[in-house]
Amino acid sequence: MSANGKCIIFSAPSGAGKTTIVHALLNAGIGLEFSVSACSRDPRPNEVDGKDYHFLGIDGFKKQIDAGAFVEWEEVYTNNYYGTLKSEVERIWENGKAVIFDVDVIGGLNLKKIFGADALAIFVQPPSYEELEKRLRYRSTETEDKIQQRMAKASKELSTASEFDSILVNADLDKAIENAKNLVTQFIQG
Repeated sequence: MSANGKCIIFSAPSGAGKTTIVHALLNAGIGLEFSVSACSRDPRPNEVDGKDYHFLGIDGFKKQIDAGAFVEWEEVYTNNYYGTLKSEVERIWENGKAVIFDVDVIGGLNLKKIFGADALAIFVQPPSYEELEKRLRYRSTETEDKIQQRMAKASKELSTASEFDSILVNADLDKAIENAKNLVTQFIQG
């Protein structure tokens, strides 16, 4: 069976390693293509519009909501919107590939509800809450306020892990990538 019509959803608290795992899977040659999310925030240094995110700004994002352009969207923090454009999913399926999503936990659960059995939802779990905080601090991209905000959000997100199809503990990155590759390959071929 082709990957067409299938979705792989990776969700995790910020800092759990989901983006690193998703990038490894994209480079593994297993028929995946990344769904570039849209967001209302400004790009961070080194982020590229259309590659990392579709940076729409707050007004642009709200216009797309009104136009019905999203599969799903949410306001993650006040005036900080993220969403999945229908056009991204359709483009990838037309290329005969499975869509891979790198989204926050609420977005992941919403996508699983929308795509049902055609989606594999994987929750990337850090080895511990303390390790998650250490990883966020190591990034050096966030203010102390933002770190505290992300950690408060993470404790809620960790409690949703059981709602996903699979929990992938990222204590050892190489093992987590190998386990993710096995899960995804089985799903696409199933």
